[in-house]
Amino acid sequence: MSVSIFRNSLCWMLSVLFPLSLLAADTGSSAMLHSKGGVWINGSESPESIAVMPGDSLETKAGSVANLDTDGSSVLIQPESLLKFNGDSLTLEHGSVMLTTSTSMNVHVKCIKVTPASNTWTQYQVTDLNGTVQAAAIKSDVNISQGIHARKPSTESASQSATVHEGQQAEREESEACGAAEQPKVPGHALNTKWIEIGGGVGGGVLVLCLLLCTGTSQKNVSPWQP
Repeated sequence: MSVSIFRNSLCWMLSVLFPLSLLAADTGSSAMLHSKGGVWINGSESPESIAVMPGDSLETKAGSVANLDTDGSSVLIQPESLLKFNGDSLTLEHGSVMLTTSTSMNVHVKCIKVTPASNTWTQYQVTDLNGTVQAAAIKSDVNISQGIHARKPSTESASQSATVHEGQQAEREESEACGAAEQPKVPGHALNTKWIEIGGGVGGGVLVLCLLLCTGTSQKNVSPWQP
């Protein structure tokens, strides 16, 4: 009897702790989004304040701006911008963002990457309009470089990696740096797919453990050889 009570208690405890562990999985990389309307998150209109998780897509409509605050970094999202929050970086699909960071938060535009040149407080702006990427260093220096997805990784393209000094700006053409233009990604469903993957893996393990604990191990012998 005592063993059965222990098994049932442990099973209920695991069932309660399982969803809590999912909520705590990504809190270290979360951010807070603040706006006054005209801002969408994962395809749905955002309230004035909402938590943002890695993988979430953000979009500002014409005439609307938003502030994204995370540990050590603050992002001003300009009107008509589309981007994805990655936790320690941003993927800009279209529009403009201004970052103030002490944690080297960087911005990706296809194969082009803009990142602070040091871990000191850095303020910079990245704009992606009509296939032209512009990086402007407002406070401290930033580096602009092309990633491994460049269409022609030659000496000429490698020379385009450079340091943009404070008060200066640099431009890169997406077609030259990254190849053919890609269609902008549309914000997906409100449910973060990363949570689905985590839930699937952890949930399967918890389900198996619960089945082993919550079902009795002693069953009646139904063999015809026993009376």
